Amino acid sequence: MSALSQRYAAALADVALAHNAAAGVRGELADVADAYRDSSDLRNLLSNPAVSGEAKKSLLGKLADGMQLTQAVRNFLLVLADHHRLELLPHLVAAYDTEIHARTGIAEARVTSARELSGQEKQELTAALEHLTQKKVEAQFSVAGALLGGAVVQIGSTIYDGSVRQQLESLRTTLESE
Repeated sequence: MSALSQRYAAALADVALAHNAAAGVRGELADVADAYRDSSDLRNLLSNPAVSGEAKKSLLGKLADGMQLTQAVRNFLLVLADHHRLELLPHLVAAYDTEIHARTGIAEARVTSARELSGQEKQELTAALEHLTQKKVEAQFSVAGALLGGAVVQIGSTIYDGSVRQQLESLRTTLESE
């Protein structure tokens, strides 16, 4: 994620939080980013320097009308167009999520386990992570059979490796050092 994406996302977060509309703005931003990603015609028009700024704004206005976007998101798209930054759209949803989570005290966790965890196991692990971080945790769960057993959790840049593979590696290192 670029620093530029973060700056624009921070500005949008300011507006969204001021209007108590963080979730709605996020949904609309994701919809616009999806449309940009999925439509090569839209992408080509908005990224083409030969297309005038006014034509791009007109197209964005029609897109906003069709998608029934709030004024905050409409204005944000126009700011992106004015500053020739529409190519940031695919990256802005992740940057916006990071910004909103940081401001609201939510930690994002990626949990990779050797097998599919049950609902109760997911709840217990999430509760343990919330206790550890002292924040509300939004966890994304995935499965990687290469782990053999256990789980690996990443929160920000911190990795908690409770996998059997890591435990075996630690045991091997200890035995080799003796």
